[in-house]
Amino acid sequence: MSIYDFKVKDAKGNEVDLADYKGKVLLVVNTATGCGFTPQYEGLQDLYEEFGEDGFEILDFPCNQFGHQAPGTEEEIVDFCQSRYGVTFKQFAKIEVNGANESPLYTYLKSEKKGVFGSNIKWNFTKFLIDREGKVIDRYAPTVTPEKIKKDVKELL
Repeated sequence: MSIYDFKVKDAKGNEVDLADYKGKVLLVVNTATGCGFTPQYEGLQDLYEEFGEDGFEILDFPCNQFGHQAPGTEEEIVDFCQSRYGVTFKQFAKIEVNGANESPLYTYLKSEKKGVFGSNIKWNFTKFLIDREGKVIDRYAPTVTPEKIKKDVKELL
C-alpha cells in the first residue's frame, strides 16, 4: 500500500486519484482557517512558489476537529486562503484526521509515521512529507513551520 492507492475529494467535490501525483514530492497538511497556526499558510505558499516547478506539491486538507477552527464551507475556506495568503496549491474537501470517521488517507499516513505522542494527530497543521516514490519520509508537529522543513523538501527534490 502507498499514498497512491487513495482517492480523495477536492474542494469542489471532484474525486482526485493521488496516483496522479506519482513522481512528485508531497507535503500533506491538515489545516484550519481560524487557528493560531493559520499564518503558516504564508510559509506553505512560499515553499510552493519556490519548489513547485521542481515537482513539489502541497495537499491541503481542512479539518474542523480541533476547536472547530475550520468552520466554513470548502468554498469559503478556499476564498479565505486565496485572498488572505495568496494560496495557489491544491486544496481539498474537509476531512477528519482522527476517530471513527477519519479519512483512510490519514489512517495510512499515521500508520507510516507516528508522532511524539503516538499516531493520533494532535492539532491542525501537522505535516507529512512524502518522497517521489510515495514513501512517507517524515511527520512534523504543528509547531514546526514550513521554513524549518525547507531543507528536507529541497533534499528530496
